[in-house]
Amino acid sequence: MKKINKTCLFLIFTFVISYSYSVFIWMAVIKTQSQTVYTIMAAIYMFVPLISAILVKAVFKEPLFQGLLISFKINRWFFAAWLIFPVVILASFGISLLFPYITYNPELTGLFDRAGSTVPPEQIETFKNQLASLPVHYVWVALAQGLLAGITINAIAAFGEEAGWRGFFLNQLKDTHFLKAVLIIGSVWGIWHAPLILMGHNYPQHPVIGVFMMVVFCVLLTPIMQYLTIKSKSVIAAAIAHGTMNAVAGLSIMSISGGNDLSAGITGLTGFITLIIFSALIFIYDYFISKEKIMVNKLGKYL
Repeated sequence: MKKINKTCLFLIFTFVISYSYSVFIWMAVIKTQSQTVYTIMAAIYMFVPLISAILVKAVFKEPLFQGLLISFKINRWFFAAWLIFPVVILASFGISLLFPYITYNPELTGLFDRAGSTVPPEQIETFKNQLASLPVHYVWVALAQGLLAGITINAIAAFGEEAGWRGFFLNQLKDTHFLKAVLIIGSVWGIWHAPLILMGHNYPQHPVIGVFMMVVFCVLLTPIMQYLTIKSKSVIAAAIAHGTMNAVAGLSIMSISGGNDLSAGITGLTGFITLIIFSALIFIYDYFISKEKIMVNKLGKYL
């Protein structure tokens, strides 16, 4: 009963704080019309699951960071976490080219077209001039920058989410089967994003349908994040994976023309297909190669 109460209290704290704070984000964005303001406030939003977990710990008078799976003991799964999403993102880009209405566009004009509604023309022109002066194609520059950001500033922001979802919440579900935990955590995680999605995050062309799409995306993403957490025995690996994914996500749509926010990109249909493929590959590895067989058992055996 105590465990159920802790889980419910965590969810109450998380959603009440997050949804209340989202009102301030919306008001600030309306007032300032600034993408920078939104980005900063959205980054703060990411820390709410961690804050909620700490509040629950305080209510139950437990050590604040106990049971959050926070470990800085580096192992090979940290490196897997860092490198898997650049591969996933590039695979999503490749899969998108199989769609008849999406074409390869190395000149990045498709990127400029998508940015036209949210970025001032003078900024786009400045960016074009910067691209022209680069010695290599911008995709490689963006990949290098994303890998660096993924283990630094982005990982710090992502830690706020991962300590909550893959730390506290996952630990609360340790008596649950791996796949059942995926459905529960993934669904809750997706619904938690709803206020930001309605403000145009990830699905600016379809914010209402985007809420449903985000839930599907989070459910499909959760097996990878959950597996990395359990194998590494640390949410730090998950934070690195999450941060790197956010940093390189734009590569999936950077060099294409056609499609929209529902079909192209890692958060669109092509991304969903890619995540299913990679989850299947992880299952094959887990079931036929790994000794632990995590994905067909209850979590408590490994947490």
